[in-house]
Amino acid sequence: MSATLALDVERRFPGGPTVRARLEVLLEGGPVTVLFGPSGSGKTTVLRCIAGLDRPDAGSVRFQGRAWSDAAARVFVPPQRRGVGLLFQDYALFPHLTVAANLGYGLGALSRAEREERVRSVAGFLRIEELLGRRPGQLSGGQRQRVALARALAPRPRLLLLDEPLSALDAPTRQELRGELRALLKEAGTPSLLVTHERVEALALGDRLAVLAEGGIRQVGPVHEVFAAPADLVVARVVGTDNVLPARLVRRAGGLATVLAGVVELVGLDPGHLEDRAYACFRAEEVVVEEGTGLETSAQNRLAGTIAARADEGPLVRLWIDCGERVVALVTRASAERLGLAPGRRVTALLKAPSVRIVPRA
Repeated sequence: MSATLALDVERRFPGGPTVRARLEVLLEGGPVTVLFGPSGSGKTTVLRCIAGLDRPDAGSVRFQGRAWSDAAARVFVPPQRRGVGLLFQDYALFPHLTVAANLGYGLGALSRAEREERVRSVAGFLRIEELLGRRPGQLSGGQRQRVALARALAPRPRLLLLDEPLSALDAPTRQELRGELRALLKEAGTPSLLVTHERVEALALGDRLAVLAEGGIRQVGPVHEVFAAPADLVVARVVGTDNVLPARLVRRAGGLATVLAGVVELVGLDPGHLEDRAYACFRAEEVVVEEGTGLETSAQNRLAGTIAARADEGPLVRLWIDCGERVVALVTRASAERLGLAPGRRVTALLKAPSVRIVPRA
């Protein structure tokens, strides 16, 4: 039977929010599913319900067809019987134990010889053999992360849950370890559900994305598809779509819809169920900025305007362009310097129709 995680849960907090999550994910082949959403949206609560560390007030959690929890049937399988590996934000390593003892902590059901062999095996896989005699206080942030992942994998879990696994690291280390963690998760082959609110980490680590916002799962799909084509306004804002312009339908033809956002006319892909009001959504990096009136291109959208503001963001530059509506563009620093892009400069913002996602507005 293929590994399937299915949950339809509700967790109520007295005097606080209610978190609802309905999600079914095929986990065969060890793909990484990212549970993505803003801080406070309930991502960790959902993860705790799956792990058995929290009991849902309603609904069920099923893995490979077996109920891990079912509020109506009063079924609740304790965490230690779910075969789940956990990697916490702070790694939760025992400071008084060596790395070897930390890795072997959850292997009490094995004989001493089997336990030692399993520890050596997982340490070899994660290339931390030389750390086995050390204690957590003697490790760097990256080394602690490797040890915590090794401890989660040592019992050979059926499902691996990771709660913001890189958040405890400084920015340079986090950037360095993203690719490494992705490679390790793919190599381990263990189905994984990873929680993060960082867009870059979701893109770097995940195969599929489930967006949790405003109390429920809003969209599920391949990572790049969800980021490129948000299903609604809430998802667009959560995944960081910089330009979200209220608009109304002008006409539709040939699979394209033309909408009017203020005084700006935009052409995008026709969603097929648009009646009148909508939001025109597009990412800042999809906007090409050229000086003056711009060159002739295949871009269906050519918006003349004036740069209202500029913010340098390392190797990139963020521009706010007044085209009748405020449009955000993201360009390389080299392009910004070459074109002399500064407040007051007249430019043309170019945008192809497939980059404009038109989302119906209730």
